[in-house]
Amino acid sequence: MRKVNIVCVGKIKEKYLTQGIEEYAKRLSRFCSFTVTELPDECGDCAVKKESEAIVKKLKGFVILCDLGGKQVTSPDLAQIIEKAYLTAPEVTFVIGGSEGFDDSVRAKANERIAFGKVTYPHQLMRLILSEQIYRAFNILENTPYHK
Repeated sequence: MRKVNIVCVGKIKEKYLTQGIEEYAKRLSRFCSFTVTELPDECGDCAVKKESEAIVKKLKGFVILCDLGGKQVTSPDLAQIIEKAYLTAPEVTFVIGGSEGFDDSVRAKANERIAFGKVTYPHQLMRLILSEQIYRAFNILENTPYHK
């Protein structure tokens, strides 16, 4: 079975966001194994370095960074990236950095860097948006009516 991982920094405090992600995880179960790995928020001058080191340790398979500096993608674009990823690896790992982002050690491990527009989303909300977009991508690939 295909695997999809989201590696992210910080914990979600809002119940409605957690419930939304759980709903998409349930829906995704027909397409793949879906996991979310939360890493601790770090504080201080070395926060980005510490968070980036922790992220690198969790990377598996084809790595896709959610990065404001990445290529802006549509839902069909994301579906194609995921389809391409599975040609080279049995699992895909998406990365959402902390509030200060991540350093070049994470970028060096990435196979793709994508952006969901030019706006900035709260990192916790981005997990829900990413979960929905992954679900939408699988539906596009399976030609189901979810994506209109």
